Amino acid sequence: MLGDAWLWVAVEWSPPAYVEFYAPDGFDTLTTVALLVAALVKAALLWLILRAPAPGPLDRRAKALRRLLYLAVAYTLVLWYPIAMLPDAVDAAFQLALWTAIYVLYLLVIRWRSRMLRAAAGAMFAVGLAGMASELLDELDLPELGSGDIVELGLMLAGVAATIITIVGQRRDGRWSRGTQVAGWLSVGVYALVIPLNIFFGISSGSLAMLVMMDAVGLIGLVWIAATARELPTEDRSADPPPARRRVIRVAVAAVAVLPIIALIHPEQTPHLTYTGWSMDCYDRPSFGDLKPAERDAAFLCRARSTDGGVPPMFPDSLSDQQILASGRALCRTKDRDEQEAILTRAGSARSAWGADPWDLVYVCPEIVGATHPELLRSAAETKAANTAYIAEKNAKCRDPWPRTKGVVQATANYFLFADGDHGYLVHDPEDEVTDEASEQAIDKMYDDGTLIGVTRTSALIGHVEDVIDLCLTVKAFRTAPPQRTAGWQQVNEVPIVSRSGRLTVPEMGGGEVGAGAPMPNLAIAGKGRYRLRVYVRVGDAGEEHLVVVFPGASRKRFTLKP
Repeated sequence: MLGDAWLWVAVEWSPPAYVEFYAPDGFDTLTTVALLVAALVKAALLWLILRAPAPGPLDRRAKALRRLLYLAVAYTLVLWYPIAMLPDAVDAAFQLALWTAIYVLYLLVIRWRSRMLRAAAGAMFAVGLAGMASELLDELDLPELGSGDIVELGLMLAGVAATIITIVGQRRDGRWSRGTQVAGWLSVGVYALVIPLNIFFGISSGSLAMLVMMDAVGLIGLVWIAATARELPTEDRSADPPPARRRVIRVAVAAVAVLPIIALIHPEQTPHLTYTGWSMDCYDRPSFGDLKPAERDAAFLCRARSTDGGVPPMFPDSLSDQQILASGRALCRTKDRDEQEAILTRAGSARSAWGADPWDLVYVCPEIVGATHPELLRSAAETKAANTAYIAEKNAKCRDPWPRTKGVVQATANYFLFADGDHGYLVHDPEDEVTDEASEQAIDKMYDDGTLIGVTRTSALIGHVEDVIDLCLTVKAFRTAPPQRTAGWQQVNEVPIVSRSGRLTVPEMGGGEVGAGAPMPNLAIAGKGRYRLRVYVRVGDAGEEHLVVVFPGASRKRFTLKP
């Protein structure tokens, strides 16, 4: 493994720790060969990049352009690593500032000899800078200028167009040699090859050998940038290379265009994988109702090969897309978990005993899953609307048990608990952090004396009497202690609680599954200080009901008003 690490550093010019990410089991033969070939290619290209600048006078703008171009080269080769240690927003801002200056100087330094050509270059440069600005806004958690696959593809094509127009401008200018222009056209060829390969074949998630080779030929763009900086003083274009050299150049161009495509042609037994667990398109988990029919198979493949949470995938990568889809449809027709386990075992699944869940299978057989789980066919908006309606319905069933006794602030709502068991709910100071040890002590106290209330200094954990998944909760805050009114309640207890920040409240659901179904007020109406917390509990036809009353009080005693 040490040899692999040194080979990686020598060829890829990146830290050896990256080997653990890309090849945790070491390099296979194909990757090793690719690295050795890439080493030769990158050495040759690096020699071209590091050639000394051409002598000759430069005006102020040309000097600035040369320095900025060399800075761009240095960033790609070396500076990216220390800058990567800084926040991503710093990197995005640096790139935006650097290329803004370069593009402006391109427009001023290159003799375009055509207003239309200069305007076209400016337009393409502006599109590219807009993409960089959008990335910076994204890093700053601000609204982006645009997002989506179409926008991303448009930005890539605009970048290719900007390079083409710049090369045409160099040719019309006359200062740059044919070799520099060829390097520019080769870089365009690399980009033109990468874009469709990445879209249709997913090279970003392909073999490591392919990634190594694409990284190597990607240096051609740096050769062009460095040559552009090097030949800025040259007034006359160099003589054309001899015919033999031109033939070599043509062969190189053909190799760059053809060899990656040949490398993508797999033998018949190699499965075609549209998505793997690392595919970027699999990070989003759209709802079934938000997908077009043509997108549903891809969504299932993402889930079938997902390793989220460190769990093994449902199907191994040795199976092709069509094999996984066929197995998925077979899983839909099973009658029990045993049949599912048998299918997954035959497919080589590492977790066949788990079976398959309907929220995964709905993408390949919606007509079967939808018959028993219609909620899985909804879109995200429909699911949100249904959840909102359900919460509103549950809240409407809860009534204020003290309707004539109004608190300074109050609220009534359904409180949703964990379906798999929950100790209860909190009345707490949300600004005061409770340690794990204090939480465990509160849980122990809750069961010690039978009151089902465990108190730390700034929080109270209130349990439930019945084994329920929700209960009706009313909270009220008073300036003075209200009458006890224990009639009709099964348990009434009073405990001390402290607010250090001037807040006491009950957790709300928000976007989660646990908490109050409606906004809860701040019960610490007198600000920071000591309060009394009185809890009323009863179980009836309406289910379990809780009334929580809070009022200022300095006493530190616990009272059982009704056992």
